Amino acid sequence: MSLSSSPALLPPAALDRPAHRWKVLAVGVAANAAFSAAAAGLPATAVLMRADYRLGNGQLGLVLGLLGLGVALFELPWGMLADRWGDRPVLLAGLGATAAALAWMSGYAAPAPGAVPALGLLALGLVLVGILGGSVNGASGRAVMSWFDEGERGLAMSIRQTAVPLGGGLGALLLPWLAARAGFGAVFGALALMCAAAALLAACWLREPGRPAAAPAAAARGPLRDAQAWRAAAAIGLLCCPQFAVLSFATVFLHDFSGAGIGATTAVMVAVQLGAMVARVASGRWTDRRGNRRAYLRFCVRLSFLLFAALGAGAWAAGAAREPDGATLCLAILVAAAGICASAWHGVAYTELATLAGPARAGTALGMANSCVYIGLFLTPAALPHIVAATSWPLAWVLAGLCMLAALPLLPRPPARLGTNS
Repeated sequence: MSLSSSPALLPPAALDRPAHRWKVLAVGVAANAAFSAAAAGLPATAVLMRADYRLGNGQLGLVLGLLGLGVALFELPWGMLADRWGDRPVLLAGLGATAAALAWMSGYAAPAPGAVPALGLLALGLVLVGILGGSVNGASGRAVMSWFDEGERGLAMSIRQTAVPLGGGLGALLLPWLAARAGFGAVFGALALMCAAAALLAACWLREPGRPAAAPAAAARGPLRDAQAWRAAAAIGLLCCPQFAVLSFATVFLHDFSGAGIGATTAVMVAVQLGAMVARVASGRWTDRRGNRRAYLRFCVRLSFLLFAALGAGAWAAGAAREPDGATLCLAILVAAAGICASAWHGVAYTELATLAGPARAGTALGMANSCVYIGLFLTPAALPHIVAATSWPLAWVLAGLCMLAALPLLPRPPARLGTNS
């Protein structure tokens, strides 16, 4: 078969590029949503997982973080493979294998009546899901960068990034209900079906664009040897830690600290995910029009710090008044606002990093970023229970805000305005 007739690589004449690029974006959204339903949706079952698996808070945090550890270890290799072999084979292999791992967990790592599986089985399954699911981000992001031009990449990448809160929101809405009524076997089975459906969509629609995209001259040496790209990737990782604190333990905080029920905690998590979706699309469109990605990122950092500081102050005031139950609504609103703001910047930041690297190296650059991100996903839920035990919930939320400020010096600086001295 000739290259021009291969289903994986078609010349521009064989495809309606303006129309097909939206199908490629749909594949990216579906793939990220399916994996995010596990990565961001499972923490919404934290209270039920703690009870069904008979875990302490420290064990719960470790287990929830192991999925992130798996992604952190293999995200960069997956991104490099996407740059070398293309988006299609990497995404198909990764999604198919992730679906298989989740199906195995449904049969062998889920509690049954009168039997709780060994903690090691649950841990092994979640690490394996993370290792295999790490294929999704770099391959889908590289595809979007290849099919969309500079003036629309912010919007396209932000739409792709809405898949993270979309999948997380669906997971937060569906998984606690499934866990409560049908058990964790049904939870893992449903997640396996989502990944399999995304793999089928990728098989039907994902193609290479058929022409190389121009890369900036600064990207010629590759992102692995670019200090600015590494700083940006590290900043993205730090900025995600407060978001993971909300996703992993907001339900436990609201339940244990203010007595919120499963319905209220689920509503808060769904609000965080839906709000993040809207904020990501709006920020991508706005920064595309104004060309101010770097300034926008700095604004999000400062606003997120203020919201986490307000959450810490609100929790301290509720505890000092010894009437935390009456503060449930206020704390729920602050948790939702902080979680949304801490998630709004994703598409803009990933677009800026991929632009620094160039479309041909975007898989590697996004792999660098997500390795940092998922190190944070592993460390944050593992460390947070110990921070709370040693100090308090109010201080833990303030420390989450300080993580945002710590990323500020690592972010690329906005260009100097015309007419100002350098």
